[in-house]
Amino acid sequence: MRQEHGKHDWVWWKSEIITQWASNSWRFKMENAFESSIFNWDKDNTLTWFLKKKERLCALHPDMSYSMIDVQILRKCGGELENANSCRCEDPCSTEDYINAMEDMLLGQELVKTGLETSFSPKQSQRLLKRKEDLKEIILSVINVGATHN
Repeated sequence: MRQEHGKHDWVWWKSEIITQWASNSWRFKMENAFESSIFNWDKDNTLTWFLKKKERLCALHPDMSYSMIDVQILRKCGGELENANSCRCEDPCSTEDYINAMEDMLLGQELVKTGLETSFSPKQSQRLLKRKEDLKEIILSVINVGATHN
């Protein structure tokens, strides 16, 4: 394409890229990909999923603000995770803060679900079990606080 058109400024190249690849079918494909992908706690990597969603929304709506993009992505997380994350992060909040909060909550949820299955001395086990119970209480309180804010 460069050999065919020669040297041009970025504005010209950007309009050519949009003309060639930003067709209605491309937009439809991107919108469907965004809408169909809902966060799954068990199989999705938080960072990869969040950034892929962000790239799709930035491509579809280049004029949308980053905070609005983050809100749209949080809506695709599902009820409890969306609510707990928005309660934990105050506006304005960066993308990194949202991702870190999601990973913290999911790590805590994983500890609550699976328990700590490693070999420790009885004293260490009691201390870790207490931490697990404390973590479980914190997670439940975050979920309950989020539910009362609605």
